[in-house]
Amino acid sequence: MASEQIGYRGPTACAAAGITYRQLDYWARTGLVEPSVRPAHGSGTQRLYSFRDVVVLKIVKRFLDTGVSLQNIRTAVHHLRERGFSDLERMTLMSDGATVYECTSPDEVHDLLQGGQGIFGIAVGVVWRDVESALSQLHGERVDTGETLLGHNPGDELARRRNRAV
Repeated sequence: MASEQIGYRGPTACAAAGITYRQLDYWARTGLVEPSVRPAHGSGTQRLYSFRDVVVLKIVKRFLDTGVSLQNIRTAVHHLRERGFSDLERMTLMSDGATVYECTSPDEVHDLLQGGQGIFGIAVGVVWRDVESALSQLHGERVDTGETLLGHNPGDELARRRNRAV
């Protein structure tokens, strides 16, 4: 099933991104990372996050963990949103703690490192795979029917095959 047909409720998005529900709620209410599948409409409705939303949540968490200000993170998320999240998996985001840069080539990364200040990077492809792995073990929801989907962990299949071979 295509990933754009699956949405993830708040608790699942939190588990996959490594954030608290309080952070998720605050970021949604302030517009930092809003659920693109289904926003909350009043009391009792469940937000539904797309796979890409969860990747962005995890990126925000990593930036916060390294000391980047929420204001600079907002600017970076706005930039990603403007790009339509295209080529997100092949992107590298770098920061010197004050500014966030998108690097699309090794030359750009090298130029930043030549500045002599501390730089850290987030290879979005690695975050992408981390989120895929986490969500494969959690529940999703079909966007069209609301049917709950149990996560499929490829590692479980491997374990079943090993057990059969014994």
